[in-house]
Amino acid sequence: MSEYVQVSTATPTEEGAVALAGSAVKARLAAGAQIIGPVTSVFWHLGEYGTGQEYRVLLTTTTDRYAELEAHLVAHQPWDNPELIALPITAGSTRALEWIRDSVSPLQG
Repeated sequence: MSEYVQVSTATPTEEGAVALAGSAVKARLAAGAQIIGPVTSVFWHLGEYGTGQEYRVLLTTTTDRYAELEAHLVAHQPWDNPELIALPITAGSTRALEWIRDSVSPLQG
């Protein structure tokens, strides 16, 4: 299992995406985040086919901090059942991976 993950979620507004990413990074649950958008999404929701615009939020963290990050994202999302997906980071530069680990360390002040 990978020690690091990239977590993907989305929000309906850019302001919401910035707030969500900022709160996760400030809480040291993610080392950093990128916001992409607007993007067009095509989906099934509550049995209905739909399309819409949203802002994709990508966050990097460690597998040890994922559960806390997931709980934070769910609690601060405007949607009742937001899509949250974590993909393993299978490779990365040593300095980037150290930065992720150090940034989400609960021992940081």
